[in-house]
Amino acid sequence: MSLRYAYNTNGMASHRLDDALALLADAGYDGVALTLDVAHHDPYAPDLVGRTARLARRLAGLGLASVVETGARFLLDARRKHHPTLVSPHETDRARRRDFLRTCVDVAADLDSEAVSFWAGVPEPGTDRQRCWGWLVDGVRDVVDHANGRGVRCAFEPEPGMLVDDCDDWARLAAQVPGLTLALDTGHCLVSGRYSPAAAVWAFGPVLGACAVEDMPRGRHEHRAPGEGDMDLPAVLGALTDTGYTGLVSLELSRDSHRADTLVPAALDALRAAEGRHTASVHLEVTAT
Repeated sequence: MSLRYAYNTNGMASHRLDDALALLADAGYDGVALTLDVAHHDPYAPDLVGRTARLARRLAGLGLASVVETGARFLLDARRKHHPTLVSPHETDRARRRDFLRTCVDVAADLDSEAVSFWAGVPEPGTDRQRCWGWLVDGVRDVVDHANGRGVRCAFEPEPGMLVDDCDDWARLAAQVPGLTLALDTGHCLVSGRYSPAAAVWAFGPVLGACAVEDMPRGRHEHRAPGEGDMDLPAVLGALTDTGYTGLVSLELSRDSHRADTLVPAALDALRAAEGRHTASVHLEVTAT
């Protein structure tokens, strides 16, 4: 069975959401990774419930599944990227992030999305990391508790440079927050941690709640299109297939909105070709034995 692919709307910021969804469906994607943001389904614009109901009907009509992403750059603060976070030193700031994440959970529930993914944030200079960890655990528990009440899966994403930087950090957090799944961006494994991208899939396959597979140059946190970095895509996609992952496999190409018209279909072709190379290599191995 083939993997199910999605594309993140933060890589289609120059498209209206309805046009972006049509482009994905026409290209053959199975779903969309919806970043709630100022351009696409702004959670602070009027009539969120009504707009979400209309979006759910649109997704169903196009045959697109969804995951909800929460990494909007300036949605909560127009002057500071990704601020506030779950590890901000002021309680009012942390509460604002928690409220936003709970709203994202509500949208995901109304869309019947497969997961909501979110991350920790970067501790501010001079802030005690142990205190930050306590704030993070409290915040994540709050979001997960709300998600459990709405029947939504929470997937937590390690981000290079954040308090939860790699898969081992995620495992420490998950041990303190029951029910938390892993949002694995396999490209991040080329930047942080002790796992290769494919090894991370094998190690954490049973607890994956979401997955992204954009390419990345080794040692640099730069999201790139398939084939433009150092990712062994056939190995990663093969690991996802062989471990039985059935969720959406997303591309997050937030710096490529200017070429989404051509990259959306080209990226899917590249992913399917890489998946095919893995399948062919397995067939050759079986034949050889």
